[in-house]
Amino acid sequence: MSVGNHSFVTGFVIVGFPGLQPEFYGLASTVLFLVYCCILTGNVVVIILFATHNVLHKPMYFIILNLVVSDVLFSTTTLPKIIARYWFQAGAISFFGCFLQMYLVHYFGSVTSFLLLIMALDRYVSICFPLRYPMIINNSSIHILNVTAWVLAHLPSLSMVIRAYPLPYCDSNKIMQCYCDHIAITMLACTDRAPYSFPAFVVAMVALLGPLAFIIFSYCSIIVAVLQIASTQGRLKTLSTCSGQLIIIALYYLPRCFIYLSSNIGIIFSTDLRIVIIMLYSLLPPLINPLIYCLRTDEIKQIMIKRFRSIQVHVR
Repeated sequence: MSVGNHSFVTGFVIVGFPGLQPEFYGLASTVLFLVYCCILTGNVVVIILFATHNVLHKPMYFIILNLVVSDVLFSTTTLPKIIARYWFQAGAISFFGCFLQMYLVHYFGSVTSFLLLIMALDRYVSICFPLRYPMIINNSSIHILNVTAWVLAHLPSLSMVIRAYPLPYCDSNKIMQCYCDHIAITMLACTDRAPYSFPAFVVAMVALLGPLAFIIFSYCSIIVAVLQIASTQGRLKTLSTCSGQLIIIALYYLPRCFIYLSSNIGIIFSTDLRIVIIMLYSLLPPLINPLIYCLRTDEIKQIMIKRFRSIQVHVR
């Protein structure tokens, strides 16, 4: 379908890394496939441990379970298509399919952001109001908060899709990204994208910075509470209960805020470098989080140690 000198697209092509030479396509697809397998394996192990050990049926582990599910679904939304693009040269994606992927990418990102807020709330109440913790934070309240996170995450994702879908897309249909996201798609619109990109930026910042503001407040309050503990050993023990969560939060927020802000204040990266940064902050958390869960949470660590020892006994 064409209007004037423009030919409107009916589908898109995911380019991935535009500077990658064809002789490295096999290597790229293999690396991405191995990353996907590691993500699935690590997170499925956490799900199995949760399902088979009642000792993990506590508020913090219900939050972790939801994070695991979100990570797996996000990776499954993004990785298979880019793997197929480099493995089978199957980069084409339908118009509707691209916007569906865009919706899911931003949806699972928002879910994770809200779940990290709930995780910070758990630590905040546990350390700042320890006597009231059992009354405020229990399995029922965490279930309600988790469901709320999954429901509220629809709002920013839908607003982005509703504003971007009706735009006229013409001439180029090549998405310079490893998956369909709002910036990559709207850059192809043959119209001024400023009236659409700024509201989308505001929505993204609210979904990111709203939870982040509370997370910063909660951990500042935690630091103040920890400093009031008399013994150094007590301070270190209390802080150690937050270390895993802080690593997870930093992996998620810092690179995202950097890339969002840099693109709106004029810092210019090469296309390939920008895509590498985006892929790193998209894939590192789902890849590394299971290790953090297993190494930095006492119950899961003890279960893993017992399993490892029982395997050693059977081998002998």
